[in-house]
Amino acid sequence: MELRSVEELMDLLYACRSQHALRTAALLRRSRPADKELQVAGLVHDIGRLLCPGDETRRAEHAAAAVRSLLGERVHRLVRRDGSVGDDLTRLVLAQEESRTAGFDAGVLEDWRTVLELVAARNSRLGAVD
Repeated sequence: MELRSVEELMDLLYACRSQHALRTAALLRRSRPADKELQVAGLVHDIGRLLCPGDETRRAEHAAAAVRSLLGERVHRLVRRDGSVGDDLTRLVLAQEESRTAGFDAGVLEDWRTVLELVAARNSRLGAVD
């Protein structure tokens, strides 16, 4: 599955209902406020659960492939856990781990729509968003 719009991605994220993903993105926003692609990778990493239920070994691969054309190569590599992104991957993994035990209100998904649109606009093949 290839996501073609931020609206499609938002629908998928709403279906996931992942507080873990919201907390991961919020933690990354706190530690790296200017790195929107890293934050977005933290937000979308869980969509593999819906894209390939029951196949835990390929969830990251499916999630990464789904967002590649919409959110760009760097987000794709981060979600896929490609070692070539180095320290950024380490930050993402640490935020994912911390978010499992963090007890704070990470806001709501709609708070991330603008960030998703910015990243999509920057990385879109056509330079346009929804």
